[in-house]
Amino acid sequence: MGQLLKRMTRGVALLPVAALTGALAYAQDADLEARLAALEESVNSSASSYVDNSYLFLIGGIIVMLMAAGFMCLEVGLVRSKNAAMQSMKNVVLYAVAGFMFWLVGYNMAYPGSTILGGLLGTTPVIWSGGDLEAMSDAGYAPASDWFFQMVFVATAASIVSGTVAERVKLWPFLIFTAVLTGFIYPVVVSWEWGGGYLDSAWAFSDFAGSTLVHSTGGWAALMGALIIGPRTGKYFGKQVNPMPGSNIPLAGLGTFILWFGWFGFNGASQLAAGTVTDINSVAQIFANTNMGAVGGTLFAMITTAVLYKGKVDATMVFNGALGGLVSITAEPLAPSMGASVLIGGVGGVLAVLTVPILDKFKIDDVVGAIPVHLVCGIWGTIIVAASYGNHIMPVEIDGELQTSYVGQLVGVLLTGVFVSIASVIVWTALKFTIGVRASEEEEMAGMDVSEVGLEAYPDFTNA
Repeated sequence: MGQLLKRMTRGVALLPVAALTGALAYAQDADLEARLAALEESVNSSASSYVDNSYLFLIGGIIVMLMAAGFMCLEVGLVRSKNAAMQSMKNVVLYAVAGFMFWLVGYNMAYPGSTILGGLLGTTPVIWSGGDLEAMSDAGYAPASDWFFQMVFVATAASIVSGTVAERVKLWPFLIFTAVLTGFIYPVVVSWEWGGGYLDSAWAFSDFAGSTLVHSTGGWAALMGALIIGPRTGKYFGKQVNPMPGSNIPLAGLGTFILWFGWFGFNGASQLAAGTVTDINSVAQIFANTNMGAVGGTLFAMITTAVLYKGKVDATMVFNGALGGLVSITAEPLAPSMGASVLIGGVGGVLAVLTVPILDKFKIDDVVGAIPVHLVCGIWGTIIVAASYGNHIMPVEIDGELQTSYVGQLVGVLLTGVFVSIASVIVWTALKFTIGVRASEEEEMAGMDVSEVGLEAYPDFTNA
């Protein structure tokens, strides 16, 4: 009895200790569960952001790829019917060439692991090998999604050249030039800014989605091609300009709409992230500003042509006005207000219209107006970026960060122009004096469909 009483007394005495121990154990378990839940939530959030970012690249890339169809429709509509099959085929093949070259050397040159010459040249021109399929990359998105998105951009630059030199350039020399442009020239320019090279580090150069890096690069290459290849036969007689109307204006209009649509992927996905509230809000604002840039370009171009041509509105000028507005807003589609976006695009639309007669004055034959749209508007859009970042004349350092400036933007424009022009002249000239770049006069007059493709686009029609 005495032993039982002692045990009961000891048990009662230990009850508080047991209760405290149980409480502590429960607290530890609850804390552990909370920490595990927080860790799981963090992992899920990271994975969700990773997926969202990757989808942005993939969907944006698909939309930008559709721009290849837009360029084809626009160009086919603006060339004469005897060259429509050639122009259709060129746009399909150049897309394939661009994809092959960007995989072979271009991507790793544009985004090198290291650079030399003060950031002017990447040192990793090797085949892009893809990423690990079993793990998330440190970049925050699927590696192949980024490769695909960047690849469709380089195809856009090549399409710009195609339209300018249409109706007289031979197929194989053009494709060789395209290979050099997409595999070497374009990636070097991209590496200076998007690859963290010279322009980015030394001048705080800013080009959000490529007014200069993509559009002006293609524009400079196209200008050099037009100068070296020369105008179409019969285009100029002394000071007189002989208009050569396109074969299908509705098709050109459709191409314009497709390009307008494609630009939402071009600019929107250049935010490069969609996994946070801020990022997705930014993507939405970029969509809105991109649209208003095109609106401004269209309306300003329409008004300009009406003034210049005594009330008549030139449809092709309006199409190019829309595209000029889109190119202009591409360098900075997030920071401006929607009203400012209309003005930026509007100035681009006016420039696209006014540049055409200037080119004709110098007998520079640009079949589709790509030089005014992509080169001239690309320069304008790039320079005006500084207005969104404090209107600094020279680069200044604020809080340890170099600020975008007008001079820095101009340096980027000039460096790109000099490099692309020299490289393009070398390639075009080498082709001219080796395999030749231009069709004979007889072939040109018969149409490139007959001489280069062997298949007419409109066999039931005989008019050119």
